[in-house]
Amino acid sequence: MWAGRQCGGWLWRRLCQRATLSSDGGVSRGAPASVQGRRPPIQDHPLTHASNHLIDLLPLPERQRFLAHCEQVPLVMSEVLGRAARPTCFAYFPVDGFISQVAQLDGRLVLEVGMVGREGLLGAQLALGVAQEPLHAMVQSPGHAWRMAADAFCALLQDSPALKEGVHRYLYVLMAQRTSLAACHRFHTIGPRLARWLLMTQDRSDAPSFHVTHQYLAYLLGVRRVGITTAAGSLQRKGLIAYHRGEVTVLDRRGLAAMACSCYAADRAVYSTLIS
Repeated sequence: MWAGRQCGGWLWRRLCQRATLSSDGGVSRGAPASVQGRRPPIQDHPLTHASNHLIDLLPLPERQRFLAHCEQVPLVMSEVLGRAARPTCFAYFPVDGFISQVAQLDGRLVLEVGMVGREGLLGAQLALGVAQEPLHAMVQSPGHAWRMAADAFCALLQDSPALKEGVHRYLYVLMAQRTSLAACHRFHTIGPRLARWLLMTQDRSDAPSFHVTHQYLAYLLGVRRVGITTAAGSLQRKGLIAYHRGEVTVLDRRGLAAMACSCYAADRAVYSTLIS
């Protein structure tokens, strides 16, 4: 692997500096989204609690050292935090809101293949010594995150056995969930997949309602808009969700979970088994 793509390589640092400077004038945008805007800043967290599950699992001394290297940043709707094959300059640990990871095919963004919320991090590949983005990453729900420079994160991984173990376990969870997702897209119909996506979104947004358009859902799930309209209408008629002008409200979470494909429960089980 050439040095520029390794954590701390000289060319990698130069590319990250260039990327940071180019982003000072505004937020990098991705595919059209339904809502944009900022949330008010969150209150400063004490160095004993981070509101991100991976960080909060660290022993207190390691958690304090970890947070001392972080800064709190807003997650702005549609903000692009990473582009496939580009340098990974930061690791992000969401506190609220979440990030979509989208696959690119033939130069186009075509399908959401992952979500990152307070349960995980964006930039886990750094733990493998790879400072290159595997996917396009953009904010799907606004909020806040702890952000750490990639070189600082790599250094802490070497000094903190608990952090390294937690990130390695999270990497395994990602591999298992991506495998499940591939099978899900091939064998499960739109309705159960939509129910799964809505549950995953509610898990990470931590709110009963969120804003998303049918067009954007079709883009994320890799299906035609008419399929989303039909599936969402069915869920609404069953009293599981309410949908009006892009605002989705989960009315019956238990019923929605019953409608979702088995992948939703399987993914949660993998996470809870490996990351307590």
